[in-house]
Amino acid sequence: MEKRPADIIAKDLEERIFDGTFSDGDRLDEVRLAEQFGVSRTPFREALQRLARSGLVELIPRRGAFVRQPGPVELMEMFEVMAEVEAVCGRLAAKRISDDALNDLREANIKCQAAVDQRDHIAYYAENERFHQIIYTQSGNSFLASEARALHRRLQPFRRQQLRLRGRMAQSMTEHRAVVEALESGDSEAAANALRSHVAIQGEKFHSLMATLRKAGE
Repeated sequence: MEKRPADIIAKDLEERIFDGTFSDGDRLDEVRLAEQFGVSRTPFREALQRLARSGLVELIPRRGAFVRQPGPVELMEMFEVMAEVEAVCGRLAAKRISDDALNDLREANIKCQAAVDQRDHIAYYAENERFHQIIYTQSGNSFLASEARALHRRLQPFRRQQLRLRGRMAQSMTEHRAVVEALESGDSEAAANALRSHVAIQGEKFHSLMATLRKAGE
């Protein structure tokens, strides 16, 4: 499926924020950047809205859009909540997931492994996202699934950045297999624990992510 201009622009701006092109507090000049991308201001504004939902941009009325990197405490709190939300999705999905959905998860894992073999973190994230979306839906709770997707969108750039850490894709792949095994056996607590551990960033993993973000901002 062809990507929308706003999605392409948002991804490009996200990369520029992480590689240090734009620093925390920088104002994003809407007119100049829209010209650079060769688009009207409408898709550019859509891209800014997407980044604002992820917390990477703050939109201030009558002043414009400013780069905003969440601090370590805020980021840790967001991942902590995301881990618990995914755990609930896994707990419910273990009792409700369909055979077709399990097959879809296995297929996503096959493609994830191919991405690991090719060291392609972009392809891995695309299938990783599909993997999680299936579990949200299979929780059988539409309100929970909606909330999970909203928080997932907000943390997208940070979850994607985390995959660039050395060895993280292979570790994530191992965690995916544990999730599928728990769902196949209908073990609610094992599914919840596997997803919680998969999403939570604690200890060394969190410090590595923050070091990567600091380096990008210097």
